[in-house]
Amino acid sequence: MSITTILEIDGSNKSTITLPSVFETPYRPEVIQKVYNHLNSYTFQRQGRYPAAGQMVSAESRNTGLGIARIARARGEGFPRAGQAAGVASVRHGRLAHPPLSWKNIYKKVNKKEKLLALCSAIAATTNSELIKRRGHKIKDTLQLPIVVSNEIESVVKSKDLEKILLTLGLEDDLKRTFIRRNKSIHKNGTNRRSALSVLILVGDDKRIGRLGNSLPGITVKSVKSVSVLDLFPGSKPVRLTIFSENAIKELNNLKCISNTIFEMIRQ
Repeated sequence: MSITTILEIDGSNKSTITLPSVFETPYRPEVIQKVYNHLNSYTFQRQGRYPAAGQMVSAESRNTGLGIARIARARGEGFPRAGQAAGVASVRHGRLAHPPLSWKNIYKKVNKKEKLLALCSAIAATTNSELIKRRGHKIKDTLQLPIVVSNEIESVVKSKDLEKILLTLGLEDDLKRTFIRRNKSIHKNGTNRRSALSVLILVGDDKRIGRLGNSLPGITVKSVKSVSVLDLFPGSKPVRLTIFSENAIKELNNLKCISNTIFEMIRQ
C-alpha cells in the first residue's frame, strides 16, 4: 500500500491518504486497447441502404449478336439515358456492390472481468509519469502522481475558479498546450476544430463541478462511478493526466479488481 499527499486547492499540503489497491494493478496495454475498441463500437451509428436502390429502372439485356456486352441496358430511345447500362453494380447510377446493412450487428461484446481489468489497469497507469508525458502532457518532474486534491474542488461552480485551481497545482504548461492547439485549429471562416485534451478530473460527486466539464477547452469532469477506459485512454493511447478528489479515492476502495495473485496465474 502506497501513501500520497492530499493537496488543498491553494496548492498547500493538507494530509496524506493511503491509495486503494486498484493502483497496484499491472499495466496491461493490450487488454486496455481491446476493451477500448469494444466500448467504442457502441458510439457507432447503424448504416443501411434501400434494398432496391439503383435497381428501380426498366432495363433488360439485348442478348448477343449486336457487338455489345450482354449487360442490362435501359429501355427506350430518344433520350440520353436510353441504351445505357443500368440496374447492376459498377455502372453509372447503378446499385452498390456490397452496401452496408442496417440489420448487421456492429456492437462488440466484452467479458466483464476483462472490462474490469482494463479499467483498473488504466486507473493505475495514471501514476506513471512516463506514460503521461508520452501522450503529450507537459508536467513538472517534481509533481507527485497521482494528484489528489481535497473535496473543496467538488464545490467549484465557476470556470475561472477551476482554472485558477489548475494553475495553482502547477498545470500551467499543460493548459497552455491546449490553448495553442485551439488557436492553431481555427479555420479561415472562424470555426474551431477539436482542441487537445488536457486534465481529467475525477470526483465522487459531480452535481456541481460536473457542469464545468465543457467550460474549459480540454478539461473533462467525471464521477468515479461513470468513468471508463474511453475517458482515461482517449484514442486507446496512454494515458490522460488525471486529478482525483479525496472522495474519488475513497470511492475507488469499492472497486474490486483482479488481485495480483490471479494475474500472475493467468500470465503463467
